[in-house]
Amino acid sequence: MSVNTLPAQQFSSQSDAMSSRIDGITRCTRYACGPNRLQLCGPDMHHEVIAYLAAGASDGGLAQILRGFQTLYPYLENIAHANHIRDPFHTRIVEAYWIGNELLDAITPRAYFRHITDIRQLRRTPSNSHAFDTLAEKLRHGATMHHNFHVMNVWQRTGYVQEAHTLNSMDQCRVSWGTVTKIDGPYLTLKRQPLATAGGKLLLGPEETVKIIRRLNDASFVDDLRAGDVISLHWDVPCDIVDARELRNLKKYTALALSLANITVLS
Repeated sequence: MSVNTLPAQQFSSQSDAMSSRIDGITRCTRYACGPNRLQLCGPDMHHEVIAYLAAGASDGGLAQILRGFQTLYPYLENIAHANHIRDPFHTRIVEAYWIGNELLDAITPRAYFRHITDIRQLRRTPSNSHAFDTLAEKLRHGATMHHNFHVMNVWQRTGYVQEAHTLNSMDQCRVSWGTVTKIDGPYLTLKRQPLATAGGKLLLGPEETVKIIRRLNDASFVDDLRAGDVISLHWDVPCDIVDARELRNLKKYTALALSLANITVLS
């Protein structure tokens, strides 16, 4: 049967699936481009990634680049598998990993343990026994396959940098949010809570004003951005305008990641 003779409902369903895939790939790329341009993770193709974003294009070539992110893509695969969704780039899967949503609830502690041992290949050794045991314990106490949990709780950094996170690199690597207060050409001024420490605990500090560049070679989704909009950030790159539901979820999963991180900080 040709595509022109498909039943309307089936054609619509296929169109929706393709639209979701394109949206998911593009959205995922917005979050991945920040560390990729710094050559922290993913294949050395940041010029191609930025070109895709600048052109507003999304195809199998871009999906293949994203599959080369050795930390990102297995997380998408695991979330998709647990929720019986065939496409790891489905927009809801992408949202679950970067922002957070109910799909994360389907990940069992056993599945997450398999992920860190079989995919991430983290092994218990005499030198990391405490870190490994603590991470395994966190998996039994509400850990989720959210990007911010990985940043704050997995002692082995993602990508090509082998040293441990500093407070600043952890703050840059987590997906955070900020409220736009001023737009000045290529610059955005935001109100944002940085990651901080107090009393031996990780927490979100008092809100501060920061200024970032909103364009990477004109690769921008924020042409219609207005003061008062809340955006998500990854390595100082604006990724999305987030709505109230998404902001609640990002705050929720960030708070959970912080709570679990403090088990390590305090031990």
